[in-house]
Amino acid sequence: MENENKFLGSEKVSKLLLKFSIPCILSLVISSLYNLVDQIFVGHIKGLNGLGLSATGVVYPLTIIAMAIAWCLGDGATAYLSLCQGRKDTKSAHKAIGNNIVITMLLCFISMILGYIFMDKLLYMFGATSESIGLAKDYFKIILIGIPFFMFANCLNGVIRADGSPKYSMITTMTGA
Repeated sequence: MENENKFLGSEKVSKLLLKFSIPCILSLVISSLYNLVDQIFVGHIKGLNGLGLSATGVVYPLTIIAMAIAWCLGDGATAYLSLCQGRKDTKSAHKAIGNNIVITMLLCFISMILGYIFMDKLLYMFGATSESIGLAKDYFKIILIGIPFFMFANCLNGVIRADGSPKYSMITTMTGA
């Protein structure tokens, strides 16, 4: 770890800022396009009369909550990883990333289970109507299947960036898109 990202301690801050910020910003833009693409795709399905758009709109906040949880875990691990790198404490860094992966996976599966158990209540709370609940449930079930992958990727992208690979992090986000 320390040999591969040695440049983090010796490179000019302005150069590092550009090297890290541009891929990070592009990753965030790509992530925000996920829902837009869903809206466009579902909006063009004939016969749904706008109910498909309503279904994706109702599920979107739940997707954002999953992303927020993943980013909180990832940013915490990233901050700790950076501290460990500064101290050249490889053992603690590896342990922290391992713990982060385990906690993220546990929360992924807990989120999935709670999502299935409280599906109707959550969807109505976020604006589903009796007309849109069927499509919202169908869409939410698909989203719930992908939640572990989505959360895991969002959590570890920050860790990948902190380890000195912002372009690789961006490429993983683009691949998912």
